[in-house]
Amino acid sequence: MTQTTELSDAATSKVLSFDLLTQPWIQVLRSDGSQDELSLLQVFAQADDLRQVLGDLATQEFALLRLLLAVAHDALDGPVDIEEWAELWGDRGCFAPVQAYLDEYRERFDLLHPVTPFFQTPGLRTAKDEVFSLNRIVADVPAGEPFFSSRLPDVGRLTFAEAARWVVHVHACDTSGIKTGMVDDDRVKGGKVYPLGTGWAGGLGGVFVEGETLRETLLLNLVAADTEECDFSPDDRPAWRRAPCGPGSDGRCATGLRDLYTWQSRRVRLHYDVDGVHGVVLGYGDPLASRNMHRLEPMTSWRRSPAQEKKLGQSPVYLPLEHDPARSAWRGIAALLADRLEETGGTEGPSRLRPRILEWVARLVTEGHLSRRYLVRARVTGVRYGTQQSVVDEVVDDRLAMPVVLLHAQDPIYAQQAISAAEDADRAVRVLGDLAADLARTTGSEEEGPKSAARAEGFDALDQPYRDWLSAMAEAADPFEHRDTWQRQVRQTVSRLGDRLVAAAGDAAWEGRIHTDTKGGALWLNASLADAWFRGRLTRTLGDPGSPDVPGSADSGLGDGPHTPQPTGEPDTDDAVTAPEAHA
Repeated sequence: MTQTTELSDAATSKVLSFDLLTQPWIQVLRSDGSQDELSLLQVFAQADDLRQVLGDLATQEFALLRLLLAVAHDALDGPVDIEEWAELWGDRGCFAPVQAYLDEYRERFDLLHPVTPFFQTPGLRTAKDEVFSLNRIVADVPAGEPFFSSRLPDVGRLTFAEAARWVVHVHACDTSGIKTGMVDDDRVKGGKVYPLGTGWAGGLGGVFVEGETLRETLLLNLVAADTEECDFSPDDRPAWRRAPCGPGSDGRCATGLRDLYTWQSRRVRLHYDVDGVHGVVLGYGDPLASRNMHRLEPMTSWRRSPAQEKKLGQSPVYLPLEHDPARSAWRGIAALLADRLEETGGTEGPSRLRPRILEWVARLVTEGHLSRRYLVRARVTGVRYGTQQSVVDEVVDDRLAMPVVLLHAQDPIYAQQAISAAEDADRAVRVLGDLAADLARTTGSEEEGPKSAARAEGFDALDQPYRDWLSAMAEAADPFEHRDTWQRQVRQTVSRLGDRLVAAAGDAAWEGRIHTDTKGGALWLNASLADAWFRGRLTRTLGDPGSPDVPGSADSGLGDGPHTPQPTGEPDTDDAVTAPEAHA
């Protein structure tokens, strides 16, 4: 923490400017695989030649994409309806109006402007005029874990381009916790403001759709205003069309997409000199409650919250469904597709809502604006916070390529088979885990470690095959036959992994020992019996590949053993919520 003076910063600001419209600051991947750094105007002008926006973290990429979408929505003032969207899709120069629009608000896009600095509060200060380390806005410096940082041991200085990216990110995904109070903020108590939650996007299980180019990605996420599942307001506008924020908050609610995509959840002021940014003042901005925001926020799945319904005395109450870093996106495909497929739970609505952004893409394919064979990538990204949301534990990032036929509203069969195929894999891997536990039991060893390791190996072995199978569904004439093919592949893969476990069990496991089950019965359990149980369970789970029986109808005649798995798999506590999870 250092001291500074208003005079030195004011003098510096008179001669310095960093215009985000013309200065390169957004990292991009070009279609030829090369990386570059472009200005805001260049990104829109070259969107058809770019593959994607890049970020220092996946969550930064998410925040920057939402910024670009806010610009596009406001510059185009729409699209008003799906027909207008279709015209944009067919027009390579659809973002031409963006240049004149950004020129109109150029002053609001100057990172160092003395009166209206981009996404900052001019004159923001603490009672002691403290200026803090840039670690407070650079999220790849884990709090208290400097040895795991790419910026060991501290962030002493940032270029203006880097600082601009992190300013966008801190509004979206900043941690919660106690923060230093700002002068003239009426929420300050004893020099501090107590936790008001993370940045808005940090509380989401972020989901968006990627096309072949950045232009396609922007358009696929550009929701038309006549979409029934989303609320649009004529008063909706982004942060740069509102008065600059003061140090406190007026407690207002979000007005729509453009507002949410640029929501000012923090109060920020950069401190800099001619060589770059060297410090920051950071405090709380506008908090925003997440319950029942599903008609405004399209980039997350939602879950019913019985606890909140009981507490508030209202139903339904939906909260964002956050990602689990321990599970990859394909294992949570149900949360991307499911609310149209599941039981509605009475008249109060389904237990889960898929991201409205996927509902929008479903409409595009249902109304014939996208081919049923068109492939999109569902991108999932998010943050797992720790210690009362005061630190970043993990960042989630994964993609799942899938044909848009899975989103077709009037033809749910493909989606049902895709979800069932993921469940096939889940049940088979559970059976593999039970084999590992049984083999450990043959020698009296600890069971949970081998069981968890076997399941992890099983999911890893099926990860890429499922992704390939899902992509190939675009060409599948019969989704049921396509799933049969998948079940055979799962059986072969898991059976092969089971062979390895049995072969590695060792002599003691083949000799075995007396095992007493929960009912008091005793039997001699060895590797041979454990293997026979495994084959029987696998047949009941996936069917016999040599017969026409469906899964669950085959019976090997062998006992299930002590586990006796249910046909739909035993739910573990860590798998109770099915979300668009991803590897960090």
